[in-house]
Amino acid sequence: MTRPAARRVSLAPQVDHVDHADRDACCAPASAAVASSCCDGGCSASAPAPAVPAGPASAQTAHYAIANMDCPTEERLIRNGLRAFPRLARLDFDLMARRLVVHHHDADLDALTAALRGIGMRAERLPDDAPHAGTPAAPGWDARQKILLALSGLAALAAEALAWHGSGDHAPAVVLLSALSLAGTGWPTLRKGWTALRTRTLDIHFLMSLAVIGAIAIGQWPEAAMVIFLFTLAEMLESLSLDRVRHAVHALLKLAPDTVMRQTPAGEWQEAPASSAAPGDLIRVRAGERIALDGIVTDGASSVDQAPITGESMPVARHPGDAVYAGTVNGHGTLEVRVTAVSGDSTLARIVRLVEQAQRQRAPTQRFVDVFARYYTPAVVALAVLVAALPPLLTGAPFAGWLYKALVLLVIACPCALVISTPVAIVSGLTAAARRGILVKGGAFLEAGCRMTALAIDKTGTLTAGKPVVTQVRALAGAGHDDLLLLAASLEQGSDHPLAAAIRAAAPDAHSHLPVSAFAALPGRGVGGSIGGCAYHLGNRRLIEELGLLDADVETALQPIEGAAQSAVLLADETQVLGVIAIADALRPQAAQAVRRLRALGVATVMLSGDNRPTADRIGAEAAVDAVCADLLPEDKLRAVRRLQQAHGTVGMLGDGINDAPALAQADIGFAMGAAGSDAAIESADVALMDDDLGKVPAFIELSRATCRVLRQNIGAALAIKAVFFALALGGEATLWMAVFADVGASLLVVGNSLRLLRPR
Repeated sequence: MTRPAARRVSLAPQVDHVDHADRDACCAPASAAVASSCCDGGCSASAPAPAVPAGPASAQTAHYAIANMDCPTEERLIRNGLRAFPRLARLDFDLMARRLVVHHHDADLDALTAALRGIGMRAERLPDDAPHAGTPAAPGWDARQKILLALSGLAALAAEALAWHGSGDHAPAVVLLSALSLAGTGWPTLRKGWTALRTRTLDIHFLMSLAVIGAIAIGQWPEAAMVIFLFTLAEMLESLSLDRVRHAVHALLKLAPDTVMRQTPAGEWQEAPASSAAPGDLIRVRAGERIALDGIVTDGASSVDQAPITGESMPVARHPGDAVYAGTVNGHGTLEVRVTAVSGDSTLARIVRLVEQAQRQRAPTQRFVDVFARYYTPAVVALAVLVAALPPLLTGAPFAGWLYKALVLLVIACPCALVISTPVAIVSGLTAAARRGILVKGGAFLEAGCRMTALAIDKTGTLTAGKPVVTQVRALAGAGHDDLLLLAASLEQGSDHPLAAAIRAAAPDAHSHLPVSAFAALPGRGVGGSIGGCAYHLGNRRLIEELGLLDADVETALQPIEGAAQSAVLLADETQVLGVIAIADALRPQAAQAVRRLRALGVATVMLSGDNRPTADRIGAEAAVDAVCADLLPEDKLRAVRRLQQAHGTVGMLGDGINDAPALAQADIGFAMGAAGSDAAIESADVALMDDDLGKVPAFIELSRATCRVLRQNIGAALAIKAVFFALALGGEATLWMAVFADVGASLLVVGNSLRLLRPR
């Protein structure tokens, strides 16, 4: 199947080939069709798609901030303007941040800067150590320009009013007012049009310049003035609208405060710039303050609102030893935090950097639109030439009338609304996902989400919490529930075994226990000890059998626990078994609901597990997944994902980002769970879920589908508006200023429609 373009997979290890035969009976179907697609059939494996090289290894880079680079029009102008510049390897554009990265081989950067400025770009070279994330350059609409634009508009309106009231288009007052309006706002457009002509770029400035010059040539002075005024006004409105999208990502970075209260070597607390703090420093965060840096709590307890990072709706408790992240909000208590990352490398800063990088990757729809626009504009220009020339030549019709229609076609031909429709929607979708704690690594993956029809899910640590918990306590011989847990937790107080930790966590008071004497560890069986002068034993079935205490009642209590593939821990005194404690890796609370939401979205779910069949079946039944695959090695999971792709098309894989590397690399979209604070998980996944909420997967699919709907709406609206005005222009019903309104309206429409994705859901 076709994989998303520009995919870079850094997961390791990746499986290049599989030598052994398929494992038998890997799937227990809850849905026969899904099960057969992931576990039956051939299993020949091929190497994963190789990573796309970033560029020539020896190339150097130079970074530029370009204040007036807003849309693909400027990108194409720069590409054409620098086409013949020597020693360039590649140009990377970040239109949302107005940044250009030049990959070169010892190029003359001063000459390159001059060349950029020579084609009208306000380019400023950034220092080599400049941060990747920062506030974009302002578009530069100062007070003088706004006043000039207002005066130009008044002059154009006055010229139109005089012409409509009988003075005519050629009256001296009308021509003078039109000329003043053109002088106020037309010169920048004409200059850009000349630059576009020199670089052989058929952009909007070239088309608008042709339209204005043509209108003047046939004596339409008021209309030429009104067209150039409306166009300049449109550029300003479009730039301001795009800034709303542009600043949405950078607003995240501003969440982290610029200063911190840092402890000095003398033990005093002093305010200092956050950028000056280093890993190992101790900072203090008071109640209600934002946390400036990633770190580990060393003292204090509080609740922290982690919504900017993980998208969690409720604050989470934080105690000594817990991690906290820059940009989150401390609740009611004062925390002392040991810094673990500098400000430029915090989880928040990495999120912003990765979203910026994702913006640079063109989504499939965007690549299609760019190619379409490349041929569409010259075709319409050729049509306009034919409209202007053929009727007068063939029928003797007045040349001025058909030239006017051709000029209207030129204005309508501008593909600005079309080419801007996709990047604005994709960036809005990426930003909306980041706000929800879903980090998407590129527009290709955001688009692929709307086509996803199956999701493979790892069991341990994904569907389940990844650590055992007490699921059931069955009291025997009249013992009380809390008494059983307290006795068991006291006996396990000194053990670091996972089952012991589960028992201690389930005790009525996890921080208190009864004194134990004569403690004895019984390897492979359990522990023993004396509490209050009474001897107790805590262990497995084997221990109870050796003590001769396994009777019919105990067997009856054990059967449902062992039948559900749970671990049974028995507590006994010298004469009888007091109770049975069932322990298992429990399903995450939100897992079943997330699976139901996925099913409602038409996405089949398959659980992939290396665990034994009974345990996998139990978890699969609790989660209500469509199919269960058990006893799988990593390469078996890879082949299961491949078979799902053959049966379903676009397939996702949800895992921890590392252990399931082969399957994640094979899947069309790899989801990593709980990526907050984990460099490896954030870097390796196509989509990183910043906390352990499975509900973010259906949320991602819903957002992906909403983004794809907006993309289709934007493209459809842009093309429909142009088609209508093409017909009006050929019929002689459209004017130049109407064409400008149509182009402006289409651009603002697609930007506004895309901004809907940023609304809270």
